Amino acid sequence: MQPPHPGDEIDGFRLGPCVHVGSMASIYRLEVRNGALPLVMKIPRLGAGERSANVVSFEQCRMVLGALAQSVHHPTLVAYGDVETTPYLVMECVEGARLDEWLKRAPLEPLEVARIGHALALALHDIHRQDVIHLDLKPTNVLVRPGGSATLIDFGLSCHRHLPDLLAAEFHTPVGNWIYMAPEQAAGERGDPRSDVFALGALLYELASARRPFGSPTSVGQLRRRLYRDPVPPRALVAGVPPWLQEVILRCLEVDANERYASAAQVAFDLANPGQVALSQRAALSGEETSEPLYEALRAATRRRIVAEGACRIACITVVPGAAALADDTPTGRHIKQLVSLRRWAKPLVLPEERVTYHVLESDEPVAALLDYATVNEVQEILLGPGKDAAALVARAPCSVSVVRAPPPG
Repeated sequence: MQPPHPGDEIDGFRLGPCVHVGSMASIYRLEVRNGALPLVMKIPRLGAGERSANVVSFEQCRMVLGALAQSVHHPTLVAYGDVETTPYLVMECVEGARLDEWLKRAPLEPLEVARIGHALALALHDIHRQDVIHLDLKPTNVLVRPGGSATLIDFGLSCHRHLPDLLAAEFHTPVGNWIYMAPEQAAGERGDPRSDVFALGALLYELASARRPFGSPTSVGQLRRRLYRDPVPPRALVAGVPPWLQEVILRCLEVDANERYASAAQVAFDLANPGQVALSQRAALSGEETSEPLYEALRAATRRRIVAEGACRIACITVVPGAAALADDTPTGRHIKQLVSLRRWAKPLVLPEERVTYHVLESDEPVAALLDYATVNEVQEILLGPGKDAAALVARAPCSVSVVRAPPPG
């Protein structure tokens, strides 16, 4: 299929200028002889060298948009061409600024983050109540209209609960933008509206801190780290982030979907009513300082073992991602930082050098790395803090495992 050009006519529609070229499709304004129409045409990129996903995405977008009621929160589908002849979608032309314009100014003031997030949460709630899950929420897929309402665009990767899910049937790797993708979506689940709540939280995080909560993964292994790692609390990056906003963001970003907001409507309510946000321990998180109670609890447990076992040796271990995981940090520099942290943790134990060693293990699978170390070195007991890996380690370890928790605040 030859790419179209401005001035071409397709089924009576005259193409105007191309306003966007994406990896899957191009978008053109439509014209009449005396000016522009308030419409755009989306044409999938097909032909030699293009991905088969482009066709599947086009069909999915056509089905989902056709099933949605008219609303300010998504473009209205006006007409479409069949994929067997001339595939295209004619839609309402939405006037507004893309969300990435706001990200250029991040970190934003908390109330501005809340205002944008509230509009976006309302848009998500609108499609969710119609059984549609977007599943590709990212800055370029959100338009903010002049009146302040948010419009979601590009439903090519979305899912409708009562229509065929063409992407799930044909692709077996995570489909969507990896930067904002929810953990369950990374694991292949495409049927939970709370996946959009997670992506909303990731966007709020970036608006509030100018940082992405999980970086920019380039491999499936890096993507899956969000299944067992929490992001740095926003207040550790920007001191001006208020506790109520951090509470909302981190609740959206919970790994377990059951721990997130049950609906986008609830997110919208909290963002519109900061004074009514129920604060939990999430609100207080601020990086290293909140780790210290757990670190001290681990030191206390270690001291008890030293007293009980006499001449036992202590191995202080941390597991970090593989060397290619963080493009903005060198493997050597990262290794040294972790060793320094381990030595600082152990210093209050006042142990002779021959009684304590420090190890930084590089692995994308922390449990496997710790199990291998424990087996090879005939470890008698493992002490660790609570986390998503603790249960797996307890079940598989060749020695006893004690999970140590920090004392409750107050």
